[in-house]
Amino acid sequence: MNPIASPSRLAALSEALPDFLGNQRWFAGKAEKIQAVEVVDLIPIRNDSVAADLFLVRVEYAEGSAQTYAIPLAQVFTTRELGLRQGDLPSSVLQAPMAGGRYEEAVPLFEAMGDEGFLEALLDAIANSRVFRGMRGELLGRPSVAFKRLRGKGDVRLLPSILKAEQSNTSIVYGDRLILKLFRRIAPGVNPEVEICSFLTERTSFANFPAVAGTLEYRQDEQEPMSLAVLQAFVPNQGDAWTYTLSALGDYFSRAATYKGEKVVPAARPWLALSQENAPAAVAELIGTYLQSARLLGVRTAEFHVALASGVQDPAFAPEPFSPAYQQSVYDSMVALATRDLELLRRHSQHLSGETQKLARAVLDRQQEVMAGFRNVLSRNIDGRRTRVHGDYHLGQVLNTGSDFVIIDFEGEPDRSIADRRIKSSPLRDVAGMLRSFQYAAYSAVFDRMSGQNGSVDEDREWHTWARVWQTYVSAAFLKSYLSVAQQAHFLPAETGEMEALLDAYLLEKSIYEMAYELNNRPSWARIPLQGIVHILESKRSAQSKNRGYG
Repeated sequence: MNPIASPSRLAALSEALPDFLGNQRWFAGKAEKIQAVEVVDLIPIRNDSVAADLFLVRVEYAEGSAQTYAIPLAQVFTTRELGLRQGDLPSSVLQAPMAGGRYEEAVPLFEAMGDEGFLEALLDAIANSRVFRGMRGELLGRPSVAFKRLRGKGDVRLLPSILKAEQSNTSIVYGDRLILKLFRRIAPGVNPEVEICSFLTERTSFANFPAVAGTLEYRQDEQEPMSLAVLQAFVPNQGDAWTYTLSALGDYFSRAATYKGEKVVPAARPWLALSQENAPAAVAELIGTYLQSARLLGVRTAEFHVALASGVQDPAFAPEPFSPAYQQSVYDSMVALATRDLELLRRHSQHLSGETQKLARAVLDRQQEVMAGFRNVLSRNIDGRRTRVHGDYHLGQVLNTGSDFVIIDFEGEPDRSIADRRIKSSPLRDVAGMLRSFQYAAYSAVFDRMSGQNGSVDEDREWHTWARVWQTYVSAAFLKSYLSVAQQAHFLPAETGEMEALLDAYLLEKSIYEMAYELNNRPSWARIPLQGIVHILESKRSAQSKNRGYG
């Protein structure tokens, strides 16, 4: 019998886990009060080079829904090994006493993700369809149809190394061929990362994503399976598109600092109208090659959406119409979000300063306009289609290969349930996410440039104007190339008014969500989404005035 699986040992482990979890970067419940922790299954992972156990742990909170986490642990057998583990990463060692609190009888455990033998065992489990049986369920490894091609020669060892980046999951790179993402927080149902990437790998010709090589899945009796990990092709890259964009923005602001031409004023028109225009020559020269990058990213985004919409025979991917009931549900969720978050803004507005407070008052004064923007989703029948989408699309979810872009991380927003993340939506929701990301990048570069400087109010406004110019014409270039590809697939509304109503509503929703996040976490950054909200409202006013013959 596995000594770790004894009732006294599991009880002691459950008592020690809250402190351990609080030190893990992937644990999402740090802000909540843990009420209880229970080991719901323990799956031994054994071969000639490793003896580890995969723990599935249910965490219950004083408030909110319980969560289940996957924690692979291995025993520390020698004092020297314990010292090495604690020296490398103290938070990875779990000291769980035996019943009665006798630490001297405890066998320390450490996070097995730091053990090379365990990491190779996971790859072997997928390659050879291994099954590991636990106390209540079993872990199944499954290679995809593309495994052999992606893995390469089977006799070549792929040395594993764990990625150190902060993230909600844990990723391991095998040589220069594969990357395994272990989902730390798991739930019943297929993870969208697994589902979407498997579909793209097996059913489409879209190539700008990491193809699936295999999966690890947990099953228990007749219950819905849980996705535990996905193995994908490793994409050599030069970092994500966010980092690449900030570098390009640094060059842009350096050129803008010496600009001596005619004054450049950012256009205040809806994005769809701007997408029909080219950037002024002076602006194009200042932005430089990033305009081409934005166009390429627009093409790749559209190709991704076209691929997702191609599964017409698969109920999980087949496009569906915008029914009145769905339009009502979209409207209701947007209004609920705006009502809650604008009230948060009202409570925080007096604590904001300078331009941020001015923008906050402008948004609060226009609350009726915000709600009217959402009502446009209901005011007409929308003939577009709902499809599967990325769900959390921004510059950080795209890799820069040096000559192209590769889209990654298809899990969707991690705070939403798997069922919610699988709901079909308009692809314009992803488009709105990327347009918002452009604004964040532009103003992040401004904040970085002005940090530590004592610039005047006029200098502050000047840099924010340049940021708005960059955001405006980069967004227009992205949208123009996106539409040139996506409109051929007929999942977008054919009528410009319908498309504009949807896009503006998604942009407003995203901006308001960002505003609440910043108010709760980085109040000095709330200026970015507040400015986004004001821009959307001003653009609509401008369009309405022109339609009435005043512009």
